[in-house]
Amino acid sequence: HKPDRMTSSPESWSVTPLGELVEVLDFARIPVSAPERAKRLGSVPYYGAAGQVGWIDRPLFDEPLVLLGEDGVQFFDSMKSKAYSISGPAWVNNHAHVLRARPALDGQYLLHFLNQFDYRGFANGTTRLKLTQAAMRRMPIYYPELDEQRRIVDILEGHLSRLDAAGSVLTTSGARLKRFHQASLDSCVQTAAKDSSTSTTTIGSLAKVGTGATPLKSRTDYYAGGDIPWITSGDLSQGLIQDATHFVTPVALKETAIKLWPVGTLLVAMYGEGKTRGTTAELGIEATTNQACAAIQMHDPDQSLKSWVRLVLESNYWSMRRMASGGVQPNLSLGLVRGIEIPVPARDRQERLLSARDAQVEAEQVLAAAFITSQRRSLSLRRSLLAAAFSGRLTGRTTDMEMVEEMAGV
Repeated sequence: HKPDRMTSSPESWSVTPLGELVEVLDFARIPVSAPERAKRLGSVPYYGAAGQVGWIDRPLFDEPLVLLGEDGVQFFDSMKSKAYSISGPAWVNNHAHVLRARPALDGQYLLHFLNQFDYRGFANGTTRLKLTQAAMRRMPIYYPELDEQRRIVDILEGHLSRLDAAGSVLTTSGARLKRFHQASLDSCVQTAAKDSSTSTTTIGSLAKVGTGATPLKSRTDYYAGGDIPWITSGDLSQGLIQDATHFVTPVALKETAIKLWPVGTLLVAMYGEGKTRGTTAELGIEATTNQACAAIQMHDPDQSLKSWVRLVLESNYWSMRRMASGGVQPNLSLGLVRGIEIPVPARDRQERLLSARDAQVEAEQVLAAAFITSQRRSLSLRRSLLAAAFSGRLTGRTTDMEMVEEMAGV
């Protein structure tokens, strides 16, 4: 029978550098580029800093291991995981340290300990944090006897499984919210398309469509001290762009092909990583853009059509992604953007549809705010649960979560 509470206090636990408690198998890692992996597709998971990133044809490892990010991990964000466990055939690239626990340390105990460890003073870097092998080996690990480690893991994982179940419900809810958002947009556009007052035209007929550029990076006078916002395709996720992370100088504006677009210009991401391509946003500030953004300036003087066109473009997100052409990285072009068809109902019909859509947006925002609050609560509870486990405060009783909630302040 395992006791339901810890039998030793943390003050009596051992403290040993990680390098003495694990075998570091980094020497066996081999990075393989995505094009090369495409030639070697198989059933073996290919792992990186934060998890599986692909498949490959044969394994480098075949045993239970703990992988700890070397770079590409948010070491100083207590809400983010830094380590994960694997078992079975696997290939690991050079962005994750490969650790085999020695007999004094339970592998799952190590995993959870690494995910609550304070990496300040160990991970370093300016633009990209890195945990070198030497620094990792110096990290102090606090641990009791092996039986006590496993008891802690049993209690901790019981609580974590309930959090994971709640997290699964949250994930499902988030996916439903996204589907509701898209369905609402599509319904609005489809209703307009069926209206007898509706005519169909193209973006090119309704607006002037242009793009920007990327000033030479070697010209520091194009960037240093600049105060003119320079928007890239990745910035379009903001929806309404009110600020920028990149800036250029008046010299760049004068000497290069970039243009200063006015407030209200619609932007479409013609290419970009992940799900960026096809994203639509509106400028809430004067800004320049790079060549990955199509800038749409409506012809109508009072800009009355702009809100409707933006709604249609947002509804067309997936169709724009499908119409992209090219090889490894399909892209939109100015020609494809100009050719996008826009159903235009009569003005009063537009206004009624937009008004109904605004009401739906308000409801979506209420749901989204509740979803974000629940997500943050779940992450705070997970962080506090790990802290409680490695400070000797978990008992395995139902009162554990009351204590953890108090620690998390939720």
